[in-house]
Amino acid sequence: MTRAIMWFRRDLRLTDNSAVLAALAEHSDVIPVFVVDPHLMKNAGAPRVAYMCDALAALNASMGGALVFRHGDPVDVIVDLAKELDASDVYIARDFAPYGRRRDIEIAERLVSQGRRLRGVGSPYAVAPGRVMKDDGTSYSVFTPFSKRWLALGWDGPQPAPRDPQWLGVPVVRSDGAPLRPEIDFVLPPHDEESVHDQWNEFRLRGAEGLDGYVERRNEPGVAGSSRLSAALRWGIVHPRQLIADLLPDRSHDVFRSELAWREFYADVLFRFPDTGWRNLNRKLDGLVHDSGPIAEARFAAWCRGETGYPIVDAGMRELVQTGWMHNRVRMIVASFLVKDLHLPWQWGARFFMKHLVDGDLASNAHGWQWTAGTGTDASPYFRVFNPILQGERYDAAGDYVRRFVPELAGLSAAVIHAPFDSKRKGSGVPLGYVAPIVDHGVERDEALARYKARE
Repeated sequence: MTRAIMWFRRDLRLTDNSAVLAALAEHSDVIPVFVVDPHLMKNAGAPRVAYMCDALAALNASMGGALVFRHGDPVDVIVDLAKELDASDVYIARDFAPYGRRRDIEIAERLVSQGRRLRGVGSPYAVAPGRVMKDDGTSYSVFTPFSKRWLALGWDGPQPAPRDPQWLGVPVVRSDGAPLRPEIDFVLPPHDEESVHDQWNEFRLRGAEGLDGYVERRNEPGVAGSSRLSAALRWGIVHPRQLIADLLPDRSHDVFRSELAWREFYADVLFRFPDTGWRNLNRKLDGLVHDSGPIAEARFAAWCRGETGYPIVDAGMRELVQTGWMHNRVRMIVASFLVKDLHLPWQWGARFFMKHLVDGDLASNAHGWQWTAGTGTDASPYFRVFNPILQGERYDAAGDYVRRFVPELAGLSAAVIHAPFDSKRKGSGVPLGYVAPIVDHGVERDEALARYKARE
């Protein structure tokens, strides 16, 4: 009779869960556990915590209510629980983020001192961070060569769910109860395995309006052109290799796979450079001049509220606050506006995103922001300054996205909706209730380029 703990973290599923399968195969008694970490709860926004709570409730239901919740510092909780239950092994999916790595190293050391083991099996990625390397053993700082090597390494196919698992958990093992779910004002995306796979299959089988049209539609925020599975991937309700297994030799499918590779690229960069969650990867730009003081703070507040006077920017910020999600193209647009039109640190925007995003992930968020700010993984960064008017006209040509989230502009035609302040356009004029632009994009673009040029 052997006993082990299965400690769930960012892998809230039973299907294709390598750690679960290993624990059940190697031990007669397996205790499923989730630790409510006050450090992570304090630093996570309400939408992300609410989604986590829903996902945990679904996972617990799939186990017949056996999931054991313990509250406190995971280092103490897991070590004490292993001793309490006389568990020889604690199984986890390996964590590659800075906080998780430090935590797991300390837990492993303390377990070893008791004659127990922390067993890392699998990860949230198709290819674990640290595995993709150049021939000389160094890491990649540019995506395209990384993605080629990532694809060449490959991955195992998805694994099935465990057959009739017998959990040793609640009520035999004491539980502190699930974390309190914060109240939010919007409906969250699917959070259980069945619903998430239904969502994926609906997108995958929708033809040209779904996965097969991904190349043409993924950049248009006004249409359902993306899978919207980022939250499910963040919490491990689906594993990326489960999605990859359904992809076909097709251009749109290849681009979708490439987007999954971007997620793994950013995780790899953060793994190799742990301080880049909040610091510049390109340290030459540490001295870049940013605005500060009351005017800068007022402009940041306007950006947060979605009241910059640039419709595509305002629509994106309102979508974020009202839904917990933002279209990826629009994330780049609003990020560019913050760092290159308002001249504010990317960290200000990254923190706001992490507060409101359901899919908030340190690696993807930080390095997505750094890509736009020109401080991260890019060969020629600072010349890329998104024009919010042209971006809106190109990717939201009819103005449907802006009308959905900026109702003050609902009555404007497509010809003027992305620049209602432009007096040269017929029918233009800032409607009552909306705002004039808080900055002149042309002026601020030149200023941004000058500041970046000075740091070359």
